[in-house]
Amino acid sequence: MNWINSIVRPKIRDLWKKREVPENLWIKDPETGEMVFHRDLEANLWVVPNSGHHMRMPARKRVEAFFDDGNYTKVETPEVQADPHKFRDSKRYTDRLKEARSKSGEDEAVIVAQGKVNGMDMTIAVQNFDFIAGSLGMAAGEAILAGMMKAAEDGTPFVMFVASGGARMQEGILSLMQMPRTTVGVQMLREAGLPYIVVLTNPTTGGVSASYAMLGDVHIAEPGAQIGFAGRRVIEQTVREKLPEDFQTAEYLLDHGMIDMVVSRQELKETIARICGILMKREVELPKLEAAEPEEAVEETAAEEAAEETPKEDKDAREAEPAS
Repeated sequence: MNWINSIVRPKIRDLWKKREVPENLWIKDPETGEMVFHRDLEANLWVVPNSGHHMRMPARKRVEAFFDDGNYTKVETPEVQADPHKFRDSKRYTDRLKEARSKSGEDEAVIVAQGKVNGMDMTIAVQNFDFIAGSLGMAAGEAILAGMMKAAEDGTPFVMFVASGGARMQEGILSLMQMPRTTVGVQMLREAGLPYIVVLTNPTTGGVSASYAMLGDVHIAEPGAQIGFAGRRVIEQTVREKLPEDFQTAEYLLDHGMIDMVVSRQELKETIARICGILMKREVELPKLEAAEPEEAVEETAAEEAAEETPKEDKDAREAEPAS
């Protein structure tokens, strides 16, 4: 009877147990409400296949997708004091850091890495919005500056993928000081004659958009990304006007000359590699454009179309006229 209790009965109970299904197997498209299988979304770089909506992409996955074959070397960044002001609001700042590290699996809000992109050596920094909203603190500032210095030392372009809610106010003035410090790093790249490419992702706001995010040689944005300094509600209350529906979107900024281009995530790698190749004065394969028709051929085609549109009676009348 022992085998009945230990084997048969547990198997019978398992038949009636409700199987737990992970909640993140299907992801809802915010634009259309379509449910997308998570593996299909990941295979498409977190871009919804039908609507083209760009979901937020995990920082580590972005690094792997950007480099050739996913091979890269992580750049070591300086360690900083975790809680210089012993800050506490609803919970201690140190507890927030522990929670963010446990949730994101990263030590800080910025990942710096080096590798090859289409065969070209490149240094990149990626802000992780899942780590306290990608806020700019001392550790993040040190990481960005270390990446810029490494790029200047190795003579590689530096690409900054920005996603942030602004400065990390738990660190007070020390977080705000990272804005001018990273600006010095940008100047170092310019003095070294190296390209500094900024990719603005959703969202890019606050003090970050007022510093290194808007100091690039070329500014690229992902479709639909929210980019600005203050929030929409704050601006409307200040100017006492209703803002356009697409205000602070990547497309709005492109139309008003604030950024250089809006590029889909699937084309980012090729576009950045091509731009860096041009700025580094290397031979690059430019996209082929359709050749324009010769002017004579265009004129002949226009004349033929005009002749076809001429009424038959007018044509017969001209043929009947005697030659002068």
